[in-house]
Amino acid sequence: MPPRTPGAARGRSGVHGPAARLDVVSHDPAPATADPLLGPADVRALAGALGIRPTKTLGQNFVVDPGTVRKIVRTAGIEAGDVVVEVGPGLGSLTLALLETGARVVAIEIDPVLADALPRTVAARMPEAADRLVVVTSDAMDVTELPAFPGEEEPAEPGALVANLPYNVAVPVLLTLLERLPSLRHGLVMVQAEVADRLAAPPGSRTYGVPSAKAAWYAAAQRSATIGRTVFWPVPNVDSALVRLERREPPTTTASRAEVFAVVDAAFSQRRKTLRSALATWAGSPAAAGEAVTAAGLDPTLRGERLGIAEFARIAEQRPVTR
Repeated sequence: MPPRTPGAARGRSGVHGPAARLDVVSHDPAPATADPLLGPADVRALAGALGIRPTKTLGQNFVVDPGTVRKIVRTAGIEAGDVVVEVGPGLGSLTLALLETGARVVAIEIDPVLADALPRTVAARMPEAADRLVVVTSDAMDVTELPAFPGEEEPAEPGALVANLPYNVAVPVLLTLLERLPSLRHGLVMVQAEVADRLAAPPGSRTYGVPSAKAAWYAAAQRSATIGRTVFWPVPNVDSALVRLERREPPTTTASRAEVFAVVDAAFSQRRKTLRSALATWAGSPAAAGEAVTAAGLDPTLRGERLGIAEFARIAEQRPVTR
């Protein structure tokens, strides 16, 4: 499994900022070398001090290579002054690389132990960046608004999402953040390679499906570099990959996002069936589905895998009115 998932249980809600570095700490996050980023020995030492034992059950795989996280940050185009949201920072490998650029980071971490430790790790390894980090202890799926940075009153409005997403919730977390954080203009996420293929797949391809179509509502997605297994601890069973996202306007339509997504879900619920058959429940009958698809200017004998998000929106506009 790729990127570490931040725990199975929901953590308590909370925000941690630079003041957290004044707490008494039970671990020593200071760098053993001149490099402030986390290497293999640093990751293992931090995990041991915090009582974190990576397990396959929780999908915990920590990045242990500073070169990899610096490459992710470079590929994402993060610069000084940027505001970035990160999901699942874990021990802080990617967080430190983001802060190294001069960016400001809002990190969302579900595990309260990891969330409490992250500000102290940053304060010890990169003290000049401590005021540019805010940690939110929450499930990313529950976040509706981000807190303000120290000394500011308005909630943070990140322009970029850069994250090492856990494979089992990567798609819902990504779609949720794109929906709830309209300030996001671009992003780079690391996910399981198979998930990356699905997110970036064009209509008509073998891997095109619900994640591809729904992601296209918000952004153009492009698969980037493959990340090898050996940069993680413990080493996962699959490769990971980067997906680049560029926000774009959704299709012009009178249908709501929820209405369009309902058509997408229905069309792929029976992937090998024609639109006339797959949309029968959605429309009320196969005949009504065929009429709606035809009214949208499309062939009802096509399968959903042939349609782009704009075509799904056109069908959504033609849903029969139920009496």
